[in-house]
Amino acid sequence: MTINAERIARDIEAIGGFSETPPDVGFSRPTFTPAWRMARDYVIAEARQAGCQVRIAPTGNVHARPASIAWETPVWLSGSHVDSVPTGGKFDGVAGVVAPLEVLRAHPEAPLELIIFAEEEGTTFNLGMLGSRAWTGTLTVAHLAGLSNRDGVSPLDAGRPYGVDAAAMVHERLDPRGYRGLIELHVEQGPAMWKAGQRVAVVTAIHGRRQYRVHLMGTPNHAGSTKMDDRADALAAAAAIMTGLEALAQRLSSRQDHTVITVGQLVVLPNAINVIPGEVTFTIDFRASTNAMLELGHDGIGQLIKAESARRGICAEWAATESLAAVPLDAGLCERLRAAARQVGVDPLPEAASGALHDAAILAPLLPTAMIFVASRDGISHNPAEFSRPEDVALGAEILAACVNGAA
Repeated sequence: MTINAERIARDIEAIGGFSETPPDVGFSRPTFTPAWRMARDYVIAEARQAGCQVRIAPTGNVHARPASIAWETPVWLSGSHVDSVPTGGKFDGVAGVVAPLEVLRAHPEAPLELIIFAEEEGTTFNLGMLGSRAWTGTLTVAHLAGLSNRDGVSPLDAGRPYGVDAAAMVHERLDPRGYRGLIELHVEQGPAMWKAGQRVAVVTAIHGRRQYRVHLMGTPNHAGSTKMDDRADALAAAAAIMTGLEALAQRLSSRQDHTVITVGQLVVLPNAINVIPGEVTFTIDFRASTNAMLELGHDGIGQLIKAESARRGICAEWAATESLAAVPLDAGLCERLRAAARQVGVDPLPEAASGALHDAAILAPLLPTAMIFVASRDGISHNPAEFSRPEDVALGAEILAACVNGAA
């Protein structure tokens, strides 16, 4: 059997059908919800039909490998996630799950284990890559217990019906000796490859990320009787800071390409049309390709918040909620992917760096890790218009198959 793009397309469409929102709005699969479970169970059923044994780990991650290969035997690891951002696209994460699934269909004895990581996006519990972090031990049970979803439920409690077991989790950490390496396939989520006419690429590095939560406290007051010079408007201060963040990102990008800052969440109180905003909370997502640039941006963000809040008489509190270093991927495994690409007629294999974070970044310090990118039409992602050609995903799967089936 050979890699089949039509089967891959069928898988992507089937998983897209498991959503809390209709397709014209987008695809929504929060982790540990019925929609997420149906997507996960679809992959499990397909893996079993392909002759795989399957187990659900205490982290909520799903593992599937050929039944003929014992769990103790070192194999290659490949997979991604099936959770989505709210009203996202069909391909983010899903392409990286169905590609190794298709490899296992086409090569039933391949030394390959498919993994579905639980909660990669971070939108369900406000922190990303929970499954990979819990497996590697970089996120403790206590930290998981302190997170909550939209219903105020922690991932430990929400995940219990889906196999999460806090007591067992601490005894089942990733043992690097059990795997030859990790290869994660993912859609690029940017326009570079599509513009260049590149179908696939090897990812040699993943940018770092820092995230912050900012709380500004001014004075709520009457919108009609309070003069402009007498105001302590928390929202006006927030707007000025956000404009400053945009300018900071532009300055940093002039020194190093693809340094980006995003404000993605904003809460205003009391949120009334005739009241000067008294409190504002917002988030900052800052990404850069080197750790030195992450430090420089961190300092710039802090100085901006302090200066603008002081100028306006606003009390400001801010704290880092996440800090992930920039990660170079394994040079030897990247070269192995180039050799595999030559076997399937892709020579040279283009190179890329990932501005988005992935579970690969969490495992990279412990396992030889590399990624395969598949082109995204016009670079659109986290959007229902997201699209990658199934034949390009299939080409990525062919490279994956050649890599894992090659000589050790």
